[in-house]
Amino acid sequence: MAEILLSLTIIGVVAAITLPSLTGNINERTWNTQRKALYARFSQAIALMPALNGYGTYSAGTSSTEAVDTGAETFITSGLSKVLKINNICDANHITDCGVPNKIVPISGSTLTTPTKISELNSYMIDNPYATGLMLDTKAAAFETQNGESILMFYNPNCAYYMNEYDTQTAYAKVYTQPKVCVNLIFDMNGNKGPNTVGKDIGFMTIFYPTDSVLAAPNLPAQRAADRTATQERATTICKEQDSEYRIPTLDELGSMFVNQKLINGDLFTSNTDYWSSKVSTKTLGWSQGFTSGAHWLHPRTDEYIVHCVKR
Repeated sequence: MAEILLSLTIIGVVAAITLPSLTGNINERTWNTQRKALYARFSQAIALMPALNGYGTYSAGTSSTEAVDTGAETFITSGLSKVLKINNICDANHITDCGVPNKIVPISGSTLTTPTKISELNSYMIDNPYATGLMLDTKAAAFETQNGESILMFYNPNCAYYMNEYDTQTAYAKVYTQPKVCVNLIFDMNGNKGPNTVGKDIGFMTIFYPTDSVLAAPNLPAQRAADRTATQERATTICKEQDSEYRIPTLDELGSMFVNQKLINGDLFTSNTDYWSSKVSTKTLGWSQGFTSGAHWLHPRTDEYIVHCVKR
């Protein structure tokens, strides 16, 4: 009997040690599968829609008129719901009714009050020290998909078209990210169940351009990866050396990371140091993302900038 009790005790101790890790791995695989499926559904839905801009009405209001901001809700009800199965729609004042949590844990590990306007997600989308009038400070709306995801959505009715702006081959040319953002989505795979953490059950996607739209969904690890300074060529190696599943982001993924940087850092980046992307213009020039200006910059590939890896 003593030997049996000892064996059961040992088994219990081993189970207590290994079970949380095993459960965490299962959850991570489940979330990753859900994320890929959600990306595929949105890619198909956006391809079926007409131009993404122009939905709803926006006016800032004056002393004699009330502000009007119906863009996000109108985009969901009159546009997205026609091509995507949606169960419930909530305005900015009732996002928790759609399963969106009140608090989000960014990758930095801090706690962030869930934003309900684009300026609360990233003030540089609106109040930019390097450029003005880049984007409207629109309110969010939320919805639940038929598959159970809770999604918080920000909408820019004035998003700009693609104008071959990346064809330039002039060093230090720049293109601002903000005007090209049509839709930004923060998704939670399981609503309020938790852990409500970016890189686990929470992620984000950004849609650029009203036609021939590009959907960027950077798959971020639950902890920041790399953040080392290197040339563009060396950046690729750094990510591979850190983890075989890591790579440097595309330019669109970095644009999405800029829009959602509070979900990464918990606060705005304090330096305008650029982050390398994988996009190359010529043998000697490559594109990076500024995290204060919001500009995509064309730099000599031998310049050294920060590397932030994403998952494959």
